[in-house]
Amino acid sequence: MTRRPEREKAGRFLAEGANAVGAALEREAARELFVTERAAQAHPGLVTAALEQGIRVSAITERAADGLSETVTPQGIVAVCDLLDRPLEGLLAPGARLVAVLADVADPGNAGTVIRVADAAGADAVILAGDSVDPHNGKCVRASAGSLFHPPLARVRDTAAALEACRAAGLRLLGAHGYAETELDSMPLDRPVAWVFGNEAHGLSPEVLESVDEAVRIPIYGAAESLNLATAAAVCLYASAMASRRSNGG
Repeated sequence: MTRRPEREKAGRFLAEGANAVGAALEREAARELFVTERAAQAHPGLVTAALEQGIRVSAITERAADGLSETVTPQGIVAVCDLLDRPLEGLLAPGARLVAVLADVADPGNAGTVIRVADAAGADAVILAGDSVDPHNGKCVRASAGSLFHPPLARVRDTAAALEACRAAGLRLLGAHGYAETELDSMPLDRPVAWVFGNEAHGLSPEVLESVDEAVRIPIYGAAESLNLATAAAVCLYASAMASRRSNGG
């Protein structure tokens, strides 16, 4: 289940490490737990929680843990989990105020970090659209630090359909674009919004830029040429989250 075809066929993926396993157990998405003696001693609460949920817990050797892990230093605790993505229809609950849309985001580390940021900012959903990476990729799972299990998540091949679903839910579409005329600090951000983030190398496609309500750039006050995707997403999502909380007295 370390390769996408295997995950798709089985309908399962691996969540490695204490943060991810803990989040999987909270979501009740775990179906089996593999744990070394060392990890069981370090995280007895996770083993107990799994047993209380009726989840099979299998003891494995450190060598077996190395085989399940994609990291240099495995933590020795891995959960087999159900895939988390949901259909786009019904994903956005009434009253949704903040959504992150990843359009053709290729790097799993970036995708996982944006999911983590969206979770921290209180986003109502995350949508991976177009040719975006599989969020169940091991690197993406690790980069999300457990947040993959929190906000509702959808994968949509049709980017236009993803944007239309956001618009139908009453969300204003803002595209993060480094060459936009409108700067972030001049935008009223207290309205419900879907932030659209593009590919690391190429940004948003012309088609997406034509579809969003407005393209917005983050002003650069220092000498840096630009911000990377995950940092830009953090700035935009938090700007909207804080503006929304202020307007609602939060």
